[in-house]
Amino acid sequence: MPNNAIPRRGLILLSLILGFAAPVFAETAKESPLIINGDNVEYSADSKDVVATGNIEITYKGSKLTCNRLRVNMQTKQGVAEGNARLDDARGVVTGEKIVYDFANKTGVIYNADFRANPYFGKAKNVEKLSEGEFVARSGYFTTCNFDRPHYRFASKKLSMFPEDKIMAQGTTFYLGPVPLISFPKFNYSMKDPIMHVQVEPGTRKDWGPYVLNTWRYNLTENANLRLFLDYRFKLGWAEGFDLNYKTSVVGKGDFKFYYTNENAKNPRGLSADTAPTEFERYFLRWRHKWIIDDNTDLIMEFYKITDKRRQFENNPAPAFGSGLGSNAVAHSVLQDYFFREYEKDSQPLSYALLHRNFNYSSLDILMQERTNHWFDQLNKLPEINYTLPSIQVGETPLYFENTTQFGVYNKKATMLPVSLDDINMTRLDTTNRVSLPMKISFLQIKPFVASRQTFYDTADNGQNSIVRTIFYSGADLSTKFFGIYKVKSNFLGLDINGLRHIITPSVGYLYTHTPTIPLSNLRQIDTVDSITRGNTASLSLSNKLQTKRNGQSVDFVDFLITTDYVLDPKSGLNQNGILFDPGNKLHSQYSDILFRLTVLPYSWLYFYSDATLEHSDHTDPNYNKFSLLNYSLNFDLGKNRIFSIGQRYQRKGSNEITGSFVWRLNPKWKFSIYERYNFRNSPDLSVGSQEQEYTVTRDLHCWDMDITLNKKESSGTTIFLVFRLKAFPETEFDIDQKMSSGKSGAQ
Repeated sequence: MPNNAIPRRGLILLSLILGFAAPVFAETAKESPLIINGDNVEYSADSKDVVATGNIEITYKGSKLTCNRLRVNMQTKQGVAEGNARLDDARGVVTGEKIVYDFANKTGVIYNADFRANPYFGKAKNVEKLSEGEFVARSGYFTTCNFDRPHYRFASKKLSMFPEDKIMAQGTTFYLGPVPLISFPKFNYSMKDPIMHVQVEPGTRKDWGPYVLNTWRYNLTENANLRLFLDYRFKLGWAEGFDLNYKTSVVGKGDFKFYYTNENAKNPRGLSADTAPTEFERYFLRWRHKWIIDDNTDLIMEFYKITDKRRQFENNPAPAFGSGLGSNAVAHSVLQDYFFREYEKDSQPLSYALLHRNFNYSSLDILMQERTNHWFDQLNKLPEINYTLPSIQVGETPLYFENTTQFGVYNKKATMLPVSLDDINMTRLDTTNRVSLPMKISFLQIKPFVASRQTFYDTADNGQNSIVRTIFYSGADLSTKFFGIYKVKSNFLGLDINGLRHIITPSVGYLYTHTPTIPLSNLRQIDTVDSITRGNTASLSLSNKLQTKRNGQSVDFVDFLITTDYVLDPKSGLNQNGILFDPGNKLHSQYSDILFRLTVLPYSWLYFYSDATLEHSDHTDPNYNKFSLLNYSLNFDLGKNRIFSIGQRYQRKGSNEITGSFVWRLNPKWKFSIYERYNFRNSPDLSVGSQEQEYTVTRDLHCWDMDITLNKKESSGTTIFLVFRLKAFPETEFDIDQKMSSGKSGAQ
């Protein structure tokens, strides 16, 4: 049978070719045609082969193959491509000298291959495509640098890639340029996780000395990954630990963290080097778990345990040690010294288990909370049960009813420092029932309400048992809204105003709290439930907004809010120092502090925000009607990596700081930034003068960004940072820093 040839550039559809081929192939062609485009295409009816040469392009089921020479069997859909062979699909691109490919199954082998599956690049002796979502590269490497000679790479004997999912490697060596640095027998990496597996942070700090922090991240299974810590600090010694994150299909997900050090006492903080212990055992353990049981039920648990011999010694120094720490000394914890970011979020983390359940119209929370670290000032709740019934209409009436009920068994323990009173034990049942009548009168939204609160105590501070405190509430919420629309269209000063809408929203909330049947002086104080006193308060707020249209969307051009409380006829209660007023001493009615908040967005690139507190005290106070706090920030966004901002924080009884930052990209390779913080007034915490200066120059190194930063702080001296950041993993940093802190007179 002679060959059918098309000796010209042309397009052959598999459905047309199989029109004169065996009928069995026609059904396959209808399902998914194989499109071949080339300068010269020949077809053999005997062998069912298509042979093409010159600028060949094939598309099939979303895949595209280009090459200079091609042979494809139209029955098996298997082909061999040679000469600048390139395979593209949604998962990535592979090029090679020769490609053997099965178009039906999307599998094949590429020889002397280059591959790209963003953000990864690599080369291999051969790449085997096992399925649509799996590649195996042998005797090759991968990197995020697209240079022929990459700045860094991971060379591996066998590399299994699952694009957009994970990478699994065997016999892997990390190279920086041509230099091998470290080898791994196995290497697993999830592409869904933007953090590199190996993190090394060398540097030096005044309290640590030279240090190196090492983190190794390992994917144990599909549902569990592990981070191992091995750190060395010259002044403190070795520390190690791990962090395990897991998830299950049955009981939820969580994480477990443990960090341990047997810290040595080289130049210990505030301790005599001659007589202090030579080692301090310190460790931090944390377990967190969340289980969504069903659509209406979930369970959250957290457990923290800190053992810190150093803290115990600092809190209870013997005179012979000559530490200089008195009975009220504040000692650091291992959480503060080694995990400061977590410490900033919560210096005394809670250990608890919370079960939450939603019902059709209400919810139930059961809380078990135990103080697991004796120096934490925390309340044991064993248990605390909260039931909440939100506002619900009473039958066909216009009335609405809501209820909150809380039952708790509490224990408040004495803390180590300062020494407090004896432990407080209390069982309490607290329930509040509220009935409201929302209505609209003309343009006013009004919701009057009455409420009754009963609180049962198993014992009182005066020795009474089984007492009930009753409190009666009444009040009303009132609000309305006024607005005016102005047909204004102007681009004066580039403001892009397309109509203006002015919205004014005043609101008033009034609450009267009747004198409790049992005064707070007769109750043991656990929390705010026990400190309620007579009250007569109106909450006032006034909102002003100017809105306009920009690019078809509504924009709050100006937003100004004022809020305050007006306390009417106060007779007793707790003052700002927590001291009980004389119940017979009538105080002046007065406003509380007045809060201001202003936001202005004149342009898409300019943003202004300010808030202030006007202290409104008794008329006998010389600081009456003065601002106690004032903040503002002005931000200019002038394009990508071109930002300028200035701000100020004023405290009447504290500091007066102004801050400024400037970021400017000079060109695609260079960027610099400046940050300044200056204090204009002496305060207990800060002196007059520059508090912080920071200058950073950033250089684009193709696949890396390099930052060189000079930071100078009044409190800690001067630090130089050198940071290398992978562009593909911006969260990951390799950094070196050197502190140059000069000692101050009298400092230890």
